[in-house]
Amino acid sequence: MFAKINGMGLYGMNAFPVAAEISTSSGSVPAFDIVGLADVSVQESRMRIRSALKNSNISVKPLNTIVNLAPASIKKIGSLYDLTILTAILAAQDFIKINVDDCAFLGEVSLGGDVNPINGALTLTIAARENGIKKIFLPAANAKEASVTEGMEVFGVNNIREFAMHLMSGDAIQPQKPFIPDIGESCEILDFSDVKGQENVKNALEVAAAGFHNVLIIGTPGTGKSMLAKRLPSILPRMNFEESLETTQVHSISGILDVKNPLVTVRPFRNVTHTASAIGLIGGGSIPKPGEISLAHNGVLFLDELPEFDRRTLETLRQPLENGEINITRIGGKATYPCNIMLVAAMNPCPCGNFGHPAKKCACSERQVQTYLGKISQPVLDRIDIQTEAAPVSYDSLSDKGKGEPSAEILKRVEAAREIQARRYAGTGIKSNADIPAGQLGEICKLHPDAALTLKNAFEKLGLSARAYDRILKVSRTIADLDRKEIIEKKHISRAVQYRSLDKKYWRRGN
Repeated sequence: MFAKINGMGLYGMNAFPVAAEISTSSGSVPAFDIVGLADVSVQESRMRIRSALKNSNISVKPLNTIVNLAPASIKKIGSLYDLTILTAILAAQDFIKINVDDCAFLGEVSLGGDVNPINGALTLTIAARENGIKKIFLPAANAKEASVTEGMEVFGVNNIREFAMHLMSGDAIQPQKPFIPDIGESCEILDFSDVKGQENVKNALEVAAAGFHNVLIIGTPGTGKSMLAKRLPSILPRMNFEESLETTQVHSISGILDVKNPLVTVRPFRNVTHTASAIGLIGGGSIPKPGEISLAHNGVLFLDELPEFDRRTLETLRQPLENGEINITRIGGKATYPCNIMLVAAMNPCPCGNFGHPAKKCACSERQVQTYLGKISQPVLDRIDIQTEAAPVSYDSLSDKGKGEPSAEILKRVEAAREIQARRYAGTGIKSNADIPAGQLGEICKLHPDAALTLKNAFEKLGLSARAYDRILKVSRTIADLDRKEIIEKKHISRAVQYRSLDKKYWRRGN
């Protein structure tokens, strides 16, 4: 007896169609073999399926069974093939009475007959739809997540007994209703109105939010660097549906989705400490998993105490910050994860933290300072668009009972600037000013003659790199958008140049 059942495979974010081809025959000694470049976890599905069928009181004939997971040239990893293989067994023994030609089956089967959740359900469902699948059967815990895929009928399977009844009658499992998130439901977001003083840093973060630019905040301990960074999500525009889907897929593959609210609608804010390894930051492992930089996709990656990170770890950020994606190559294949992020970093100006403090004396030697700052290379600095300094806050500012400007007011200006960018880049694939390709800078960032002269003088005086030049143009474009000006003026360039000056103050100290 021969049967063929549709499934899906997953490697990184690359989902691909898999067919479980099964052939059964009578023999004196029943056997059960799985071929098709299946790894150990796939081979172990034989024991899980046997036990699940037995404990679900589903009797199948003891036959010689060969299952081929096609295409045989692609390695199959993980337990998501259990339900595909089990369905093929039921098809070969004539249990299935409904048409399953346009269906796909995914899920891990437990020994007791339950169907356990899998990672990457949304990515798998989207890919199944693109490959002509109309209905997908997967674990009930993943059904709500998968149901956001338009044009796909999703069935959540709780256990094998219920599943087998559906295959015979077609009505034991009802389709999952499409999940519609409640946009009003979100975690409490910190507000800029709580911050005392630091107007220059707030202004810099407003520009960063408006153009999705990377930011470095330098300041002595206790000036509110982390406090400011953690309030950045409150002034970022809400994600659109496409961005939500992209971010949700990464979180799904990592297994960190909220089952009750499986669509990510709030921009991620990933707070990473300096103890993070390179794999933890950019992703990796024998079976490549997303790192923090991909989990922050379409949101913020916050690195506190930047010089305390291992220098080699920081260097791994260079390519993904430039390209917006991270590629991880292993023997089994290449995994590519998106990482269009806004990098926000904070640091002290020296090991003791007091360099530049008006009242405290720095106890560090010149060599100690340079060694400390030298952990951050110039190529990494060049990829940070905005540098701003958090000065010590005065007593008068701290004791002031009044509230600062609320995030809602700042957000209005940010959204207005983003709307300008949306109209400008409609149909181009560019999402924000930070993404402007180098070849289009001249066309998009048109300068007033005075602004061009100011930029020329700054370039020569500060010895800027070509990358720094490009990023100054992008930041000045954002400042002009906030000012609702089409032509970049001298004041816009001057402010953008000012945001690139701190590396000259600290990294060339003593020159």
